[in-house]
Amino acid sequence: MLSVFDLIAVLLVLTATFGWFNHVVIRLPHTIGLLIMGLAASLLLIGIEIALPEVHLYEDLAVLLRQVDFRATVLNGLLAFLLFAGALHVDLSLLRRRAWPIGVMATAGVAISIAVIGVGLWWISDVLGVPLPLPWALVFGALISPTDPVAVLSTLKSVKVPETLEADMSGESLFNDGVGVVVFTVLLAIASGAGEGGASPGHIAELFFIEALGGAVLGFATGYVAYRSMRVIDNYPLETLISLAVAAGTYAAAAKFHMSGPIAVVVAGILIGNRGPQDAMSDLTQRYVFGFWQLVDEILNSVLFLLIGLEVLVLGFDPAFAWLSLACIPLALLARFLAVVLPVMVLRTRQKFAPGTIPVLTWGGLRGGISIALALSLPDVAEKPAVLAATYAVVVFTIVVQGLSLRTVVERVT
Repeated sequence: MLSVFDLIAVLLVLTATFGWFNHVVIRLPHTIGLLIMGLAASLLLIGIEIALPEVHLYEDLAVLLRQVDFRATVLNGLLAFLLFAGALHVDLSLLRRRAWPIGVMATAGVAISIAVIGVGLWWISDVLGVPLPLPWALVFGALISPTDPVAVLSTLKSVKVPETLEADMSGESLFNDGVGVVVFTVLLAIASGAGEGGASPGHIAELFFIEALGGAVLGFATGYVAYRSMRVIDNYPLETLISLAVAAGTYAAAAKFHMSGPIAVVVAGILIGNRGPQDAMSDLTQRYVFGFWQLVDEILNSVLFLLIGLEVLVLGFDPAFAWLSLACIPLALLARFLAVVLPVMVLRTRQKFAPGTIPVLTWGGLRGGISIALALSLPDVAEKPAVLAATYAVVVFTIVVQGLSLRTVVERVT
């Protein structure tokens, strides 16, 4: 059994090695290249194991990766720092101007997508002979509908889109995962039959109020305290430490009080990222604080995307779900299209949208580690293997195919 330090060392060595090879030889966008290399290495090892049963390299590496709790690593570790790093660079004034599109797509858009995917998967699974009950199909819809902020923000770094469209994409991705997690929690309770009051409107409203609004209030409070603390000092190592404490402490406190950790750290990050440079940070402090979080973002993103690629080694997909998984890819695209086009049509009279908004938001609706982590958090029920396989298929397709071709889509429609 390897120690935690050994596991971190192995992951960092693999990430650095694959990253160098991608940068020098393959030359794909960094995170997408790491995911593809991790996926290719996983499939190669599986192939070697099949061709040469006496070679146990695949099993040895699978045992190593099983020691990495992907769900806990993402939801209770990487996510806090990645969301905070992304939120630091969000323009609050632009976010306010785009509040209606972002708010509607992060709520009503998610609900539309969940309904389309849930009902669609329920019907498709029956047609393909691997029937999935409607409640579990809706659970899949809830975990796959929100766009992943880590994947979206990572892709936006290499794709130039109009300012308002970038605000819509980044703002929606930062907030809709909080909404999606709340809906996922409710639907999971219904599907698994946990709690008599799990499906009542009152309980659902309470969950939204406590998790979403409570998370926003907590994030504002911790962000404001940090901002005021930074105002009275001019010490870049200490101010960097304060920002690190806010990200970790806010996320941990939100989990303790059953609030939305993602929403809390996003609000705290936006507040510090906008108010801090105005009157709380010197030029030197800004350079170090924002440089530090850029490095954190790049390093953790690299590790996360490599882990997504390597997860093939430990998930153990059942070939019986192959066609179901492939069918979920166009279903997810259809749901994303409806989740974008309906809010845009409703809001077009009061908000201006950049040319190409609908195709770019549809094709740029990437899913990532959050969806896989939520799928892995499901209880060990008969429906879990099908949901896991479908989740992984959609995530890999959106990151690899949509992520690599998003630049072409943007150039053609904007």
